[in-house]
Amino acid sequence: MQYLPIFTKLENKPVLIVGGGEVALRKCRAFLKANAAVTLVSPEFCTELLSLAADSSVALRHKPFDASDLDNAMLVVAATDIEAVNAEVAELAEARNLFVNVVDDQPKCNFIFPSIVDRNPITIAISSAGTAPVLARRLREKLETLIPQHIGPLATLVGQFRHKVKARFKHFADRRQFWESVFDSNVVSEVQAGNNENAQIQLEAMLKSTPSPEGEVYVVGAGPGDPELLTLKALQLMQQADVVVYDYLVSDEIMDLVRRDADLICVGKKAGNHSVKQEQTNEILVDLAKQGKKVCRIKGGDPFIYGRGGEEVQVLAENNVKYQIVPGITAAAGCSAYAGIPLTHRDHAQAIQFVTGHCKQDGQELDWEGLAKTNQTLAVYMGVIKSPHIQAQLLAHGRSPNTPVAIVENGTRKSQRVVRTQLDQLAQTITAHDIQSPALLIIGEVAALHEQLAWFNKNSQISSFAQPITQVA
Repeated sequence: MQYLPIFTKLENKPVLIVGGGEVALRKCRAFLKANAAVTLVSPEFCTELLSLAADSSVALRHKPFDASDLDNAMLVVAATDIEAVNAEVAELAEARNLFVNVVDDQPKCNFIFPSIVDRNPITIAISSAGTAPVLARRLREKLETLIPQHIGPLATLVGQFRHKVKARFKHFADRRQFWESVFDSNVVSEVQAGNNENAQIQLEAMLKSTPSPEGEVYVVGAGPGDPELLTLKALQLMQQADVVVYDYLVSDEIMDLVRRDADLICVGKKAGNHSVKQEQTNEILVDLAKQGKKVCRIKGGDPFIYGRGGEEVQVLAENNVKYQIVPGITAAAGCSAYAGIPLTHRDHAQAIQFVTGHCKQDGQELDWEGLAKTNQTLAVYMGVIKSPHIQAQLLAHGRSPNTPVAIVENGTRKSQRVVRTQLDQLAQTITAHDIQSPALLIIGEVAALHEQLAWFNKNSQISSFAQPITQVA
């Protein structure tokens, strides 16, 4: 991190701006919003700056810059159109260990101006460390459309209750849960409608009530790995949880999006290695909820497709634990799309079957005769270890040896790898290429379309996150 993002209180603090034109005016207005004591030095000043001086909003020094102008300054901006003057300001300010910014000359800056979304008192600052200001501006444009105007008045209102809430709830977790309930209540809609008095009355009532903390479990599908495939609801609940219970299949990029102060509990499962037994995981979820915790049980893919989400929810229901279920993009859908393989195609596959290669030891054998039928696609989850058995059974029940197969390792992630083979060479190919879990097997004629339709990691992709939401396609 080249620049540390901090918010500095500049009220009545001495700020010096060297320059008297439009750029200096723009910087001056930003500092006046923060109630700084602004002084400008320049041989000449634009009309707007002269007007500000007439109103005693700023102080003007009608002269060329010299070293004495830095006396008593806390922060300095060089905003002239003379490079030598700007360089002199930067050099002298650095010698005094002052914060200095030279407009449009990032190497001479030891602080920079971010792009700002202002919902006073909520302020969001976006910076590219001076490398891509247009990109920072476009991100600000997108945030401007996402952050409603009533957020500022809402923050002002709850700020008035901060000390009361701290006195009422001694523990941080209790205070956080109270505020979560406030932001999920009608207080927000009252502020949005401009009924601040009603919002204040309701907030007072909530503060005086003594509800017992109610735990809840969010069973969330994280998708196959790409964090941009998360649903909005999944992201919102991840940010609200006190505790996050996760598996190894949830990517690091997605885990980086959970609340920073949430407790993390790994109940990781890998083929042949269950670090926490399923029964123990169920018990953990129930115990945490009974303690009044908001628990995010996050799983790779979709929790109800080979994710044991159904088993966990059954236990929650049996123990009268409140829960929500958030579907995710299952591996078959995500991995096939990112491999450029349509799971169905009028010319090749009129049906699709999802199959797991990892069943209970005493589980019923799969319907291999039905799975071996042509004109359908098999998406095999967790099939790497069992690939010799899968290959043998499909061949024994009539599937053609040259049936196309695609093995998608780490699907939708930056490390995604797609290996193409055919059915009678499946197990051999997995060994030869050292395929590791997570990997999805796609068996059927559609797998041959990978070479024609592959796109991920081959061409430059435009991230939707970097595009203003108002952009017209």
